[in-house]
Amino acid sequence: MLELKVRKFGNSLGVVLPKEVINCLHTGDGQPLYLVETPEGGYLITSYDPTSEEKMAKVKDICNRYRNTLHVLAK
Repeated sequence: MLELKVRKFGNSLGVVLPKEVINCLHTGDGQPLYLVETPEGGYLITSYDPTSEEKMAKVKDICNRYRNTLHVLAK
């Protein structure tokens, strides 16, 4: 377990993530991170977009429904 300290950055508060956490999250400067509320009432920080599965399901549905149209447009 790592202890992080909340610090003031201008008018905001934030935390600095250690290098090993950045490497573990496969993220870097300017990359998004997501703070997800857990069922236990805590929070999870992740580099995985929690809405990406929902978005990909919609893309697959559209591709399946319009398979022939997309095939013609690809020519």
